[in-house]
Amino acid sequence: MVSDSLACKVAATSDNNIIIDETPVKWCGISLAEVIEKGKRLEASVYDVESKQAYERVKNGIYPSVNLIGVNSPVQKAHYGGRLKRNYVEKNCENSIGFIGSSEMLDINPQPVKFMIDDERVSDLHVKRDTVLLSRSGTIGNMSFVNATLEKFLISEHAMRLECDSYPGYVYAYLKTKTGQALIRSNIYGAVIQQIEPEHLVSIPIPNAPDGIKSKINELVLQSYSLRDESNTLIEKATQLMVEELCLPTIEHFDVEYFSKDVSVATFNVKLSNMGGRLDASYHIPIVDAITNHLKKNCGELTTIADSRVSKAIILPGRFKRVYVEEGIGRVFIGGKQLRELDPCNKKYLSKSKHDERIARELLIEKNTTLITRSGTIGKVTLVPKHWVNWIASEHIIRVIPADDTIAGYLNVFLASDYGYHLITRYTYGAVIDEIDDAHVSRIPIPLLKNHDIQVQINALALEANEKRYEAYSLEQTALEIMNNEVIFAK
Repeated sequence: MVSDSLACKVAATSDNNIIIDETPVKWCGISLAEVIEKGKRLEASVYDVESKQAYERVKNGIYPSVNLIGVNSPVQKAHYGGRLKRNYVEKNCENSIGFIGSSEMLDINPQPVKFMIDDERVSDLHVKRDTVLLSRSGTIGNMSFVNATLEKFLISEHAMRLECDSYPGYVYAYLKTKTGQALIRSNIYGAVIQQIEPEHLVSIPIPNAPDGIKSKINELVLQSYSLRDESNTLIEKATQLMVEELCLPTIEHFDVEYFSKDVSVATFNVKLSNMGGRLDASYHIPIVDAITNHLKKNCGELTTIADSRVSKAIILPGRFKRVYVEEGIGRVFIGGKQLRELDPCNKKYLSKSKHDERIARELLIEKNTTLITRSGTIGKVTLVPKHWVNWIASEHIIRVIPADDTIAGYLNVFLASDYGYHLITRYTYGAVIDEIDDAHVSRIPIPLLKNHDIQVQINALALEANEKRYEAYSLEQTALEIMNNEVIFAK
């Protein structure tokens, strides 16, 4: 028995050259001085090969480097809000303000679902215009920039604030490059929930490029975020036009018929003829009937998404085993969590050869298509911008391809509104994971306006907003290209 053991066979072999037929392990040598400089940290991630290469690239670059944070550094102050007990209130409560987390801050137009009273207690959760935001726990290194949109909200303590005395867009662009991200990741600590602190970022080197280059990159980033603000303003204007034309009250002010208003639990009657084969209470909530009845009275015609005048296809891709590849040799793949981001972070890439037929048939997304999340968090809606064309969206996202561009924007504005959200989510089913499907989406009511000119105007505003978002993306990509070509990798 002993002679047959693997240990015995290994010991008996005369060949000492052991070959491991696996992906090579990343390794590097480090000095004791480097360990001490890094705060005596022994985690391998601190001395990651890519991080070391990024560090050497910046330190030996064409321009001298300075520390990211400090007196003579671009970032004068790095901090985050203090932890506190969050006492949430209703949206329409007096002096309430929206509260968003470090993932929501990545959205083009964040729609907070949590609200707090805006008083002294939450003062350090406010953010200043032109502050660079960096997620500091959980998924670390996601970047955002405080524009007029974000300035209106409280932002979680999980987002670090980097306040610059000049050229904040330059700092943002640098930290968003692969080089900047590698240097950020080298400072992560934590076994269960990973985090970074401001002191970990102090010694990150940043190239001290000439003011002309800094100014050019900074202006591109500022213009990009200004265009996002403009697009949000256009969407708000389009939504307001729709609300006024349909005489829609806020969701809270709909006259909803409940069985009894004197009890804490919402109770209501449902006729047997209206059951529709569904016994789940969420399908029969009165607010849906209230919205639908109001639309019937105030629109020109109430139809559904399946109407050929509204859509030419509603696509729910089948489930499939995904084969991921490296960036540059596959198609960009995004999921529902990234749906409201302009340039989705943590993108993945699907193999073209393995998924070629399915990609062409049902996975590729087209410009001005409305995307709706169908599982997990249901009802997130976005309009596909130009730079997403030929990307791949997850099978957890339903595609509504509009009949044409004369209704694409209007359809999206309605579905993205509070009223559209309730009409989408009423179809939710599932005991563990909530879902809807393409058949449900096809039955969602869509009002066609009495005043067709207003509908045309709403549609045009939405499409213009989508173009501005593409322009914003292009400007940011130009800033990143200049940062890489003229600063980090310049020779």
